[in-house]
Amino acid sequence: MSWGEFWVVLVVCGLTMLACRVLPLFLLKGRELPPTLSRALGFIPPAAFAALVANDLLTPGMLSAGLWPAGIPLVAALCVVAVACKTKSLLWSAVAGVASYALLTLI
Repeated sequence: MSWGEFWVVLVVCGLTMLACRVLPLFLLKGRELPPTLSRALGFIPPAAFAALVANDLLTPGMLSAGLWPAGIPLVAALCVVAVACKTKSLLWSAVAGVASYALLTLI
């Protein structure tokens, strides 16, 4: 791919991303969304976050290194869930996740 083609692709991708983000704001400005659609749109951030977390926890071939190395992220995630349910704090959940993962890798 030449530099000219690269810049064309980059500009087209940039314009497409900008259009996907800006056009809905202009088209829906001042309009009220139906309650069902508003409720459905509320599920997008948790679903995206769950997909990111699941991608890090469950990877293809994760058991090839052994059972314990594959289980470390899962056990650390369980620690995070327990702390999150107990404290309802993002800060303490993150600290618990990092600390538990670090301690489990030392075992």
